[in-house]
Amino acid sequence: MKRVLDVGNCSMDHGAISDLLASRFSADVVQAHGPDDALSELRCGKFDLVLVNRKLDQDQSDGLEIIKQIKADPQLAPTPCMLISNFPEHQATAVAAGAEPGFGKSSLSAPETIERLAKHLG
Repeated sequence: MKRVLDVGNCSMDHGAISDLLASRFSADVVQAHGPDDALSELRCGKFDLVLVNRKLDQDQSDGLEIIKQIKADPQLAPTPCMLISNFPEHQATAVAAGAEPGFGKSSLSAPETIERLAKHLG
């Protein structure tokens, strides 16, 4: 079973993401709220994909910083990450930091989002 770490999303968004990933890919989705629990989860178990909200629900800090921390850690860097943001400029910054092209919440079930997710979960 594929495992996904969902970082920084509120319970409603986490539920929508979890439902989509479970129904489309039979993936197990683990929720983390900020950098400390996200990095701890990644160090304790294997994940096939990390989804990071642009603004963390916990404190509105920048989710891109978590992607940078993951990519700077040689042990964690191979784990694919995607930024969840509707803004192309934030997506471009995340990709420049080592993330895979992500998606916005408004396009969660769009065919191109499913295709991007399938690359890691299909």
